[in-house]
Amino acid sequence: MALWAATFMEHWKRKQMRLNYHWDLTGFEEEEAVKDHPRAEYEARVLEKSLRRECKHKKTDKVKLTWRDRFPAYLTNLVSIVFMVAVTFAIVLGVIIYRISTAAALAMASSPAVRSNIRVTVTATAVIINLVVIILLDEAYGCVARWLTQIEVPKTEKSFEDRLIFKAFLLKFVNSYTPIFYVAFFKGRFVGRPGDYVYIFRSFRMEECAPGGCLMELCIQLSIIMLGKQLIQNNLFEIGIPKMKKLIRSLRLKHRGPSAREHVRRRQRYEVDYTLEPYAGLTPEYMEMIIQFGFVTLFVASFPLAPLFALLNNVIEIRLDAKKFVTELRRPVAVRAKDIGIWYNILRGVGKLAVIINAFVISFTSDFIPRLVYLYMYSKNGTMHGFLNHTLSSFNVSDFQDGTAPNDPLDLGYEVQICRYKDYREPPWSEHKYDISKDFWAVLAARLAFVIVFQNLVMFMSDFVDWLIPDIPKDISLQIHKEKVLMVDLFMREEQDRRQLLGTWMDGDGDGDGPEGRGQHRNHQSPAWPQGPGAGDGSDPDPEQLGSAL
Repeated sequence: MALWAATFMEHWKRKQMRLNYHWDLTGFEEEEAVKDHPRAEYEARVLEKSLRRECKHKKTDKVKLTWRDRFPAYLTNLVSIVFMVAVTFAIVLGVIIYRISTAAALAMASSPAVRSNIRVTVTATAVIINLVVIILLDEAYGCVARWLTQIEVPKTEKSFEDRLIFKAFLLKFVNSYTPIFYVAFFKGRFVGRPGDYVYIFRSFRMEECAPGGCLMELCIQLSIIMLGKQLIQNNLFEIGIPKMKKLIRSLRLKHRGPSAREHVRRRQRYEVDYTLEPYAGLTPEYMEMIIQFGFVTLFVASFPLAPLFALLNNVIEIRLDAKKFVTELRRPVAVRAKDIGIWYNILRGVGKLAVIINAFVISFTSDFIPRLVYLYMYSKNGTMHGFLNHTLSSFNVSDFQDGTAPNDPLDLGYEVQICRYKDYREPPWSEHKYDISKDFWAVLAARLAFVIVFQNLVMFMSDFVDWLIPDIPKDISLQIHKEKVLMVDLFMREEQDRRQLLGTWMDGDGDGDGPEGRGQHRNHQSPAWPQGPGAGDGSDPDPEQLGSAL
């Protein structure tokens, strides 16, 4: 997937260069620097500042907004972003408490069927709650990001878009991926051990992963959130909300009376189009694709079908967006752009981050590394026989603290003295009982070594793909080179024609030898030749001045 992401980025650069050439945007940067005027809000703030300065100091120097003028806005941005990230973490913590309390309540149910399906029920309901919260917060964070950018008063429209995109992506990234990060890297890591469990609110134990690990639960969490966002937020909302607004407008029209309806029927096409929803820009469309790109690349090790579902969603998304832009929205105002701007840097950042996250998912979330360690270090016959027993530690039930031992008998027919739990700890008969064992440190060292090797190897391969594939297609580079050669030849021919014309003119004016010829020469020269430093002293006129005169 990392190699695919690198190849995708290179393909996008080549496609972008091809579009630049076909749309005649290869020299757009110079034009953009000239035409990138300040925004109206920025000019209004500058005018307000200049008026205050004139009233106080009577100075009319050139005024611009400095960091001191924007400091309250920057402080507001920082505090607001930290607060919203904290809100996201608090909601995730609330869902964790819901999972723990619901699991405890279902465990005390009388029905055996309910007790046997506790993990599935808790996981499914918690993921649905996370999905609803993510969708609601996404809409709220988009509005907040726009407000925070407006109070900064960026100078140009490009700066405004870049700051808005960065804030919106930061907030939506945290909102969309925090529940998945929790399941992948934090769930089951801080539960303690039998006899010394970690409790919250003094009554609820921290939740643990399934006996097989958290990888399957991570797959369920990722699939439901990804597919739910694509189905509800990307498809139903995009078509349903504009249609609902159109239905409300039609219902209002029915209550206006027959004269108003007759006037509506006679309206011109541009009047009908004006009643459509205003065009809000491409930022929401790009944001959907970037978040989807993150779902596909960041945790693909736990959900390998994510690229397939993303492809199916995009096939549907293309048709829905086409219908939306043609029938539901006003016509967009075309604006020239050389590339996709800050979105490309975000894509590259997500691609680099995906390598690190997948390395940690493979190493710490799955049992891939512990299996390899057992196979090559502890296995007696070179097979995986005995691996499960190797991952379990022993605990003496007499070491339970008062009030924490299980109450329900297991009805095994004999008294249980030693139980097993998944961890790498010393046995109760050891000198340092229940301490971390050497096997734990061996597995941890192997996991960290895998992360380092995997990350550097994949990064090297991605950079090699980046270097191997040229950014500019060969046919486009050859065509640009031919155009440059033709342009140089054209300039050279024009320069030669100009020099020949100057030489012919000078030779033609110098043909007269007699008094009349000299007089004619003076009469022709006096109005035409510019008066330079050598005028009147018998020296030849400057060829550059001759060229300007011609």
